[in-house]
Amino acid sequence: MISFINDNKAEYGVELICRVLPIAPSTYYRAQDLSDNPHKRSLRSQHGDFYIGEIKRIWQVRKFKGCSLYHRAFNEPAWPTRRLAR
Repeated sequence: MISFINDNKAEYGVELICRVLPIAPSTYYRAQDLSDNPHKRSLRSQHGDFYIGEIKRIWQVRKFKGCSLYHRAFNEPAWPTRRLAR
């Protein structure tokens, strides 16, 4: 939805597009600010991006599937010591 607003904001304006779509203008501006300044995102979101990258790296190395990927990731040194939710 954000990319749609970006594509059409020059022609219609953000407020008009947001009036038609189910999104508040403040939500759009917040999403833009967070994409431009990733350091403003929550730590949980930043850590999530890190772990997504790690999971993709592990999967590409060995093409692990399901549970074996979970066990492999849990034994990696970069992972936290607490148990991860499946």
